Amino acid sequence: MNLPGLRIKSHWFKPGTQRTPEQQASAMAFIVWRTAHQMLKRMRGAAFHIDAGAPYFVFMREVLVFLIAVVDRIAHARMDGATRQAFTVALVRHVASTLADNEAELMGPRSDGAAHGDTFIDLVNELSAHYAEFGADPHADASALGFAPDFNFVRYLGSRLEPTLPPEDRRWVLDQVMASEAPAAVQVVQDAMRNLLSTESRPRRRATLSGD
Repeated sequence: MNLPGLRIKSHWFKPGTQRTPEQQASAMAFIVWRTAHQMLKRMRGAAFHIDAGAPYFVFMREVLVFLIAVVDRIAHARMDGATRQAFTVALVRHVASTLADNEAELMGPRSDGAAHGDTFIDLVNELSAHYAEFGADPHADASALGFAPDFNFVRYLGSRLEPTLPPEDRRWVLDQVMASEAPAAVQVVQDAMRNLLSTESRPRRRATLSGD
């Protein structure tokens, strides 16, 4: 299952180039942001009321933290400790910067004087400990995916989103997130991480392309 309308690059670096954890994190941050935004659009398309302004950013923060937790678990399975640490820290900072720029542009400064990016990083730190309590899906192919979240991992995202929605939408959000939105979003980041960390050479491009 893929998110309709979302196209991702399968490779970000030239073959043979050295990719630092920070470069890898920058590439993944872009995918994480776009995937979260596409999930929001799909939820709106399913008639969930996520208004522009504060509700938009509350939703985005929760989904971004969830996706970062998934990516970090894949990194844990595929990277050594120091590399994973550098990668995940850079990933959070990149995502926080993008979120902060968007939030500042649309919402202005926070009323409490806190920085948008810092409050997001605080949320990542808080919820990462919660997501760490959940495990992998026992039916997933861990060798291929690195990590696939289990039922409780995904359900926790739904439980976090439920109170952010209007009362008339709350009874449906768990089913929508668990059955459709979260699995599709997770697959996008799984595929992106698999391609990002692949050591296989990509096919040489043809000299000419036919089409539009």
